[in-house]
Amino acid sequence: MREIVHLQIGQCGNQIGSKFWEVIGDEHGINEVGSYKGDSHLQLERINVYFNEAHGGKYVPRALLVDLEPGTMDSVRGSRIGQLFRPDNFIHGSSGAGNNWAKGHYTEGAELVENVIDRVRNECESCDCLQGFQMVHSLGGGTGSGMGTLIINKISEEYPDRIMNSFSVMPSPKVSDTVVEPYNATLSVHQLIENTDETYCIDNEALYDICFRTLKLTTPTYGDLNHLVSLTMSGVTTSLRFPGQLNADLRKLAVNMVPFPRLHFFMPGFAPLTARGSQQYRALTVPELTQQMFDARNMMTACDPRHGRYLTVAGVFRGRMSTKEVDEQMLAIQQKNSAYFVDWIPHNVKVAVCDIPPRGLKMASTFIGNNTAIQEIFRRVGEQFSVMFRRKAFLHWYTGEGMDEMEFTEAESNLHDLVSEYQQYQDATADLDWEPEEMGEPGASSASVSTSQTRTEVRTEVVTETETIIE
Repeated sequence: MREIVHLQIGQCGNQIGSKFWEVIGDEHGINEVGSYKGDSHLQLERINVYFNEAHGGKYVPRALLVDLEPGTMDSVRGSRIGQLFRPDNFIHGSSGAGNNWAKGHYTEGAELVENVIDRVRNECESCDCLQGFQMVHSLGGGTGSGMGTLIINKISEEYPDRIMNSFSVMPSPKVSDTVVEPYNATLSVHQLIENTDETYCIDNEALYDICFRTLKLTTPTYGDLNHLVSLTMSGVTTSLRFPGQLNADLRKLAVNMVPFPRLHFFMPGFAPLTARGSQQYRALTVPELTQQMFDARNMMTACDPRHGRYLTVAGVFRGRMSTKEVDEQMLAIQQKNSAYFVDWIPHNVKVAVCDIPPRGLKMASTFIGNNTAIQEIFRRVGEQFSVMFRRKAFLHWYTGEGMDEMEFTEAESNLHDLVSEYQQYQDATADLDWEPEEMGEPGASSASVSTSQTRTEVRTEVVTETETIIE
């Protein structure tokens, strides 16, 4: 049992989260009241990853729904899958955060956070082997960003050895819902850099582009955007939920994807994405999937991977296919586009293959890329932040909730550091600074030998000391 505890926070988080539970329920054959109506024993084999089994064979999502105002919760309760969730796991305040990060993180959110952590403990205690947490929230508003990061901090204090995974909706250049987005996003990223293991950056503009350009939807609704996100979310955890030939869990993903602890912001993607009308004109093959997966138009983050280089990539393939073919295709892409992959991490593509495809498709793949081009997003947010912060615009809303200007300055410099770190590794090459002599090969200098001798001497001294202590 590798259970995952799911938290959805704020309006955006709850809407994406609900869509995610629709997709997951459908894949596991769970209907809207939690009864199993599936047709394959594989659907129930690892159902415990996301669901608790309750009285009378009812399956209940291991999910917490949190918001600082009751409105979103009511709409989830009234939705098609409202009956699915455990009533105790709806946690809401009454006043709302009003797009103010400080309210979510310090005042309103802090009053509610103990209840949330209490429910989290409750869910964790009923787990056999907790794999980690996944959090869905946006960084532009007040609740998802302020309270979301507060909950992440509390959870990582209490469960430091579990994976913390966040699906964060980033503010995008053309789609802005609030004026103070740059403040909220920068303050949140400041927290995410330190406290999450993997953050999937999702972007409304990129989702709109996919809907317009690829899916040919003339008027995409938030429902369509959320569906795209939920496909990716289900793809990331497929190999935990279904048997496969090569499995990848959250921890394996983190180990293979994060070369430096601060650089854990990923670009997700999904394939196949085709317009309804043109589906019958293309065959779903492994080469087709890999081609589309690496296509810049399939990325759910509004930055162009061709402007940066891939540090690492993971691909989760779903459906019956030959692993040999998958490996060959992934290698071919890497060799063809070697300029876009850093050369100092050889074989930086991880593959997982799972036998069960998503509903209605023969095969599909989820793409996760750790690309230095993601600095574009942080750079953009940072610039907007600086312009407003220089004039101290809107600052009184935050200081009025007890925040200090110093915190803004720290968050800003942390964001700048992150950008320059990405830039540094983008420009890094595999120039070898060391000579083989240092490795103690033939022709090694006497100095290196003597140092190794002294090291062993020191080590023996230490050993003898410890022995005497033990005696």
